[in-house]
Amino acid sequence: MPLFSGQQNQDISTWEPQAADSRLASTAGADPSGVFTSDLSVSEYVLLGEAGFEPLGFVVGSSIYHVGLQVGRWGRNQELQVLTQAMYNAREMAMARMRAEADHLDADGIVGVQLRMQMYAWGQSCLEFVATGTAVRHLAGQGSHRAPDGRAFTSDLSAQDFFRLLAAGAVPVAFVLGTCVYHIAHQGMLQTLRQAGQNQEMMQFTQGVYEARELALGRMQAEATDARSSGIVGVTVEVKNHVWGEHATEFLATGTAIRRLADEHKLPETSPKPTFTLGLDD
Repeated sequence: MPLFSGQQNQDISTWEPQAADSRLASTAGADPSGVFTSDLSVSEYVLLGEAGFEPLGFVVGSSIYHVGLQVGRWGRNQELQVLTQAMYNAREMAMARMRAEADHLDADGIVGVQLRMQMYAWGQSCLEFVATGTAVRHLAGQGSHRAPDGRAFTSDLSAQDFFRLLAAGAVPVAFVLGTCVYHIAHQGMLQTLRQAGQNQEMMQFTQGVYEARELALGRMQAEATDARSSGIVGVTVEVKNHVWGEHATEFLATGTAIRRLADEHKLPETSPKPTFTLGLDD
C-alpha cells in the first residue's frame, strides 16, 4: 500500500514567501511588543488561557497545484495513484509551510488547524490547498507539549476538546491525514437491466468504496505511527468529487494524533472547567 507521504523536496515544502516575513515579525511570537493574531473566538481565546497557553500569531501555508490527468478502466475498481500522489503532495506542502511559520514564532503548537481547497477564475485547472491555524505557546515555556520531533504540534481540535485533552494528561502531536483517489467501476447495461426493480446490494460499488476508504484510513494511521503518537481522536472520513468526473472520487481521512504526558503536566484540579451556555432567546 503506497503511503505517498514525505516525497517532496524538503527545501520546497518549507519555503516561506517573503511577504510573510513582515507579518510574522510584528506578531507577539516574534516581538514582545507585537500583537497576536488568531482565528479564535472570544470563548476559545479565554479557554486557551485557562489551559495555560497564549496565542502568538495566525499561521498560513499554501500551495497552488496542478493536478495531473489519469483515466481509470471503465469497468474496473482501481486507485488512481497519480491523482492520489498529487492530492498528498499539495496538502503536505501547505501543512509544512504553516508549520514553518509556527517555527518562526517559536511556537509549541498550532490549534484550530483547517485544511481546505479553493479555485480561482484564472486557474480553473489548478487547486489551491490552504492550511491555517493559530500558533500557541505554553506559558511555562518548558517545551514539554511539543511534538516528539521537537517542533510545534498541530491539531484541529476545538478549544473545548483541547482543554479536556490537556486535563486528561494528553497533548496533540499532529494533524494526520490519509487520502485515496479511486475510480469506481461503471456498471454494464445488462447488469443494470437485470437489477431493475429489485432490492439488491451493488457489490461492485460496495467493494470499490470499501477499498478506497480502507486505503485512506490505513494511510492516516501510518502517519500517526510515524509521528510517534499513541492514538488518533476526532477521526472523520470525507468523500469529495473534484474535477475528474463522477466515477473518480477522493476519500480523505483526517484526525488529531495524541500522546500521553507525565502526570506533572496535567492541568491542576483547580483549573476552571469549560461550560456549555444555552441561549433562551426565541
